[in-house]
Amino acid sequence: MSADDIDEIRRLLVAKPRPTTLVERRERLDEIGSAYGVAADISFEATHIGGVEAEWSATSGCDASRVLIYFHGGGYCSGSIRSHREMAAEAGRAAGIKTLTVGYRLAPEHPYPAALQDVMAVYDALLASSLSGSRIAVGGDSAGGNLTLALMLSLRDAGKPLPACGWLVSPWTDLAMTGDTLATKANVDPIISKTYLQELAHGFLGGTDPKLPLVSPLYADLGGLPPLLIQVGSAETLLDDAVRLAARAGAADVRVTLEVWPHMIHAWHLWAAKLESGRKALTSAGAFISAHVRSI
Repeated sequence: MSADDIDEIRRLLVAKPRPTTLVERRERLDEIGSAYGVAADISFEATHIGGVEAEWSATSGCDASRVLIYFHGGGYCSGSIRSHREMAAEAGRAAGIKTLTVGYRLAPEHPYPAALQDVMAVYDALLASSLSGSRIAVGGDSAGGNLTLALMLSLRDAGKPLPACGWLVSPWTDLAMTGDTLATKANVDPIISKTYLQELAHGFLGGTDPKLPLVSPLYADLGGLPPLLIQVGSAETLLDDAVRLAARAGAADVRVTLEVWPHMIHAWHLWAAKLESGRKALTSAGAFISAHVRSI
C-alpha cells in the first residue's frame, strides 16, 4: 500500500468536515461514502423484505443461491444503503454471491431496539423464503458490525438457524466506551472520537444500559456463534473494540480471524475504488465468506 492512498482519503475527509445537524451529517456520510461511484457491471434492485427497506446487488455470474446480508455503519444515527452501496456490492463480488443491504431504522427517531427488530425481520423473511442459514453470511461495519453480532446472538438465544459466518469491519462493540485506544489513537483517527461516540450512543440508547449484551456484544456470552472475520485498522480509536472482541470470542471457542491492517482508518473499505488496502481487505473478506457459505 502506498502511503499516498490513505492520505488521499484523509484529505477527502478533511475537505468535508462533520456538520452539526443530524440531517447534514446524514447527507455528508452519503456523499463521502459514494464519492467514487459504483462499477458499471453491478446491478441493483430496490426492495422491501420483512417490511424493511433493502437493496439487492449482484455481479454477472454470481451465485444467486447464496447471500451476504449487509448492515451499514454510521453509529446507528446515520449511514444508508446509498452510503455503503459500493462497499456492500464489492464484497458480494469478492465472495461471488448476491448482497442484500438493509436500510434499518435510525436513531434518535428510532432508538434501540428498532434496528435489531428490523434486521431480525429481514433474516426471518429470508428463512421463510426457503433460504437456509447455511447459505447466508451476515456482515457490517462499525454500528453495522455491532448489529451483526446482536442479530447472531438473538438468533442463537431463540434457537433459530444461524448464518454460516459473520464479517465485522471496524466493529463498535462497547457502547460503554472503555477501550484504551479511544485515547491512544485519538490523534491519528480522522473519523471517530470518544466525544462523538458518546453523542451517538446517547441518541441510540434512549436510557438503555450500554453494557446490555445486545447493545454491547463485547459483554455477551459469545459461545455458539459461527466463524467470525474481524477486520480493523491500526489507526482507529475502535481498535480495542475489535481486539477485545476477538479475544472473548476465541475464549468462548468461536472460530475467529482477526486482521489488523496497518495505517488503515475506520471502515476503509468504503473507498476501495481508490484504496489498494480496501480492495485487498474486500478480497480477504470475500474468500472468507465464500469458504463458509454453502451452495445449494
